[in-house]
Amino acid sequence: MDTRDLTLDHLDAILDIRRRSFGPLSPSERELWLKAMPPIMAEGRYLGVFDGDRLAAAGRIRAFTQWWHGRPQPMAGVAGVTVNPEDRGRGVGTTLMTALIDRAADLGDAVSALYPATTPIYRSLGYEHAGAQNLITLPADALRRIRHNGQVKLRRMGPDDAPELLSVIGRAHAESRASGPITWDERTWRVWLAEEDDFLYLADDGYAVYRWSDGDLEVDAVVAASEETGRALWSLIGSASSIARHVTAAVAPDDPVLWLTGERTKETAKQVRWMHRLIDLPLAVARRGYPSALTASALLEVEDAQRPGNSGAWRLEVSGGSGTATAAGGPSREAARLGAGGMAALYAGVPTATLRRAGLLAGPDEADETLDAVFAGRPYMLDYF
Repeated sequence: MDTRDLTLDHLDAILDIRRRSFGPLSPSERELWLKAMPPIMAEGRYLGVFDGDRLAAAGRIRAFTQWWHGRPQPMAGVAGVTVNPEDRGRGVGTTLMTALIDRAADLGDAVSALYPATTPIYRSLGYEHAGAQNLITLPADALRRIRHNGQVKLRRMGPDDAPELLSVIGRAHAESRASGPITWDERTWRVWLAEEDDFLYLADDGYAVYRWSDGDLEVDAVVAASEETGRALWSLIGSASSIARHVTAAVAPDDPVLWLTGERTKETAKQVRWMHRLIDLPLAVARRGYPSALTASALLEVEDAQRPGNSGAWRLEVSGGSGTATAAGGPSREAARLGAGGMAALYAGVPTATLRRAGLLAGPDEADETLDAVFAGRPYMLDYF
């Protein structure tokens, strides 16, 4: 078995593994997939494991930006991990994922995330559950009744609006101090903004993407930096209530829409969980945002078999919204102890009490409240990849 970069010559083999693992793509999905592959492969973001000349497994790294406490950083989104049925149980998936983690480091990413089809393999490689894509179903009429002042200018988006859209997303996530949401690069947004079946609206400080789905509406995202823009966008979607009875939307855990609707008793909610990993611990700490009013220090001891550079004792210091992790020498009795997965979950805001009860955090607990304050957050994603 050996690992190699995949090229356009491997497209048929990749599609065959994908079909055997997840089912066939529709003609429109296949067309989009084929259009997206050349730049991904040219950037060294698609890897395969070969048994001789036969492709046994494949996976790619998507180039995302991810916000942590309102600060953006590059993120390696692991996707399309597929293993031939006849090659499962041979360690091929572990070989592939190890190579993808190493490639993410080569690409300069300090953090990585994925949506798991199964947890054990990813957990064994240092990933841990961190957040979710939250899908709620609301009555369309409840959205129609959201009042707004009519002064927000909404316009339809197209591919050439991608740069402005990225600017709007960045401002909105920064102002809300969001943790977890991702955005695609401009090249990919230009493809999404050309979708004929999607309804795409842009305001000065917000946007909405939604579509019809079996007589109801499906919302990819409504992101707004102000109350009035949020009201205008949700009301726009609700204006279809004469036809659609329900709206299913990806939202933040504490999305304002849950407080904008006049009647709120029960919501149908679904969570699609995602996992997180630190590729480069000190760089991930430096790139993350933190509460600006907080000054704190704590000692951590991390064990990371896959990324030995992350292992050891670290002095964590936070001040003025920025943080550093500095190597602190050998083992210390004062340090809280975590594995790679525990460190990923802590970074994502999972409370220390939860980590201790799950066996992911050990050692002295004197710094637990400090760590909770440093990494506080309710991570989520609006996008599935």
